[in-house]
Amino acid sequence: MFKRGIGIRDPFADTGEYQQIDNIKSNSHLQQLNRRKNKKSGFFRFDIDKSVGFRYNIIQSLCIMTIMLTYPEAEMKFEQEFENYLSREKEASQATINAYLGDIREFSGFAEGRGKEAENCGSADVAAYMMSLTDAGKSSSTINRKMSSVRGYFGYLVEKGVISNNPALSIKSPRVAEKSIEYLSVKEVEDLLDAADGTDSKGLRDKALLELMYATGMRASEISSANVSDVDLRIGFISCSTDGKTRIVPIGRIAKSALDTYLGGPRGDLLRGDENNKALFVNFQGQRISRQGIWKILKYYGEKAGLKTTLNPQILRNSFAVHMVQNGADIRTIQDLLGLEDINAAKLYALAGKNRVIDVYDRTHPRA
Repeated sequence: MFKRGIGIRDPFADTGEYQQIDNIKSNSHLQQLNRRKNKKSGFFRFDIDKSVGFRYNIIQSLCIMTIMLTYPEAEMKFEQEFENYLSREKEASQATINAYLGDIREFSGFAEGRGKEAENCGSADVAAYMMSLTDAGKSSSTINRKMSSVRGYFGYLVEKGVISNNPALSIKSPRVAEKSIEYLSVKEVEDLLDAADGTDSKGLRDKALLELMYATGMRASEISSANVSDVDLRIGFISCSTDGKTRIVPIGRIAKSALDTYLGGPRGDLLRGDENNKALFVNFQGQRISRQGIWKILKYYGEKAGLKTTLNPQILRNSFAVHMVQNGADIRTIQDLLGLEDINAAKLYALAGKNRVIDVYDRTHPRA
């Protein structure tokens, strides 16, 4: 499954279908090919015999003209079905689907090296695959992701009735070391937002952008792709879209005020007369602001505020989540607000928030 093959049209076959060819080796002598049927895949395979014959010369010549590197039709169909399964039933994003398919192709290649089709692998094969990833120096998080893909693949095969049980369920993935989340203190965020004190069109745009990012935890890509129509200042929310999924995020009063000021005049000045531009934030050329432009804005104001770290959108997003946790927000709420597919990612923010609480307790309580 998911392996690349070489197909040629065999002039000696009874049908006009493309046949599967493996291990065609060049030889100075004439060679004869014996064809045998691969019962599992339905394709023909050819092995080179040591005897000679005219037939090989003809097929070798045809190979030069007609070899096509392609996925066999049945495998392409299965891959499409698996992709549809991930998209419709698991509601995975396209990025997640691409990662899944890449991981499964890699596992299929490993299985092929052991002389097996992926669906015929057992627990020992899956364990051997995980060990090969470890030997290759892959990180624990990468191994966990690939093993998750393999489990999902076998789970799909079980659901489709191809196999009776999932051989990957009994294989334990390595423990992942706790990640350290980089975020700003509340005081540092206040210094950052206060640094955006310009009164011209650019300054008021930057103020609105920074306030909105901290108020919502939006990604740089979401800020860049946001349109004016996505914002409802009367109710106080913004609609965020990522990978075809949309979520509604509240906007706090301070961010709402900064947006109201920006939309009331400065944005029109920056548009340079292009009233058809729907972008919420625009640059000096009157075009939609880019992710790179947002990075530069954050870096500039981070330095202006005297922050010790080089500020980027992810740090501000992390700060939003950690500060919410410190003030009582639950993990599910953080997951929904940030648009996270995996709740384990939200748990990291909860852990970071608790660590800060423990640190404050240890430093301030007389009997800590």
